[in-house]
Amino acid sequence: MKTITQARNPDLRTAGAALLRAAELARQTAIQTGTNIVVMKDGRLTRISASELRRTAAPATRKSA
Repeated sequence: MKTITQARNPDLRTAGAALLRAAELARQTAIQTGTNIVVMKDGRLTRISASELRRTAAPATRKSA
């Protein structure tokens, strides 16, 4: 079985990168608005607070918040 990066459809090949960009934008928005995000971790829904996101954010992200 091929991985999605080997798909014939170019949109499918780039979907993974698009999802990563969307996740980072969601984190940045949550930091800016002081809201939680919900992620799937170890098969369970988990809330991550804006303060936790700030602590774990990359330095460039922290400067913009």
